[in-house]
Amino acid sequence: MQLQEYREIHQRLLTRISSVLLGQEEVTLHVLAALLSGGHILIEGVPGLGKTLLVRVLSRVLGCEFRRIQFTPDLMPSDVTGGNVWNAKQGTFDFHAGPVFAELLLADEINRAPAKTQSALLEAMQERAVTIDGATRTLPQPFLVLATQNPIESQGTYPLPEAQLDRFLLKVNVSYPTLDVEKELLVACAAGFDAERLQVEGVIDRTTLLEMQAVPKTVEVSPPIIDYIARIVAATRSHRAIEVGASPRASIGLFRVARAAAAADGRGFVVPDDVKGFARAVLRHRIVLHPDSGIEGVTADDVIASILAETSVPGAAA
Repeated sequence: MQLQEYREIHQRLLTRISSVLLGQEEVTLHVLAALLSGGHILIEGVPGLGKTLLVRVLSRVLGCEFRRIQFTPDLMPSDVTGGNVWNAKQGTFDFHAGPVFAELLLADEINRAPAKTQSALLEAMQERAVTIDGATRTLPQPFLVLATQNPIESQGTYPLPEAQLDRFLLKVNVSYPTLDVEKELLVACAAGFDAERLQVEGVIDRTTLLEMQAVPKTVEVSPPIIDYIARIVAATRSHRAIEVGASPRASIGLFRVARAAAAADGRGFVVPDDVKGFARAVLRHRIVLHPDSGIEGVTADDVIASILAETSVPGAAA
């Protein structure tokens, strides 16, 4: 697949999703970049902002097999991965695949499950395989996890450990719509729009998605841009407001999505804006702020913005 074809399909995907998920173009752009980079996404926002709707629409426009896991405190690892069940008639154990054996997996309210269950998903996200009773089973390709969590509730939730957060390529924050967008949504509801009975035409299929995932790997990243990415991530390890900085996996993640951003723009090379546009989504869940920063109301996004402002851009005038 050539860059021009990639760009055209990407634009069609963006248009089709945005026609349903009103006012969330930036979220859609970030999610598409992660998916086309082969990475997992953590989506955070208060209830009712369309997080689940976004994933449902994605499954249809991408032509992927879609399954959903509603995470609850009593969810067991076998409810995620599946397991061996005794077949009395045959006298053997038969494997029954769990919902993780899907191409597009929605892990809804992932922070409601205990650590033991979350760890079952961790192997799947990292290795694209699960081990059950000593046997390793490969997951389908593509395998993409989109997890959602509510940022305001604490009762009955289990914070995701840093090791699992680091497996998400991006963390995307879904914000409230503007007044105009909310009015547009109400007009659509008055005209008969029903998210529960949503019918969305597909744009691509699984084969085309796999072909598109290969395109960003052909995008050139020059040495100055590589240096720029490395300096941004390294700055998180010495910043005055950060207690724990980002790992090299963050550098690799920023490298990957910057390539996807360039390809979506029809370019065969990465520019600094590709890096800056995704730095917050790549880094915000990978850094731990000093307690004093939280007391002062400083957020991870504020700190990342200051790092971007303080890091010299390749080719910029001194």
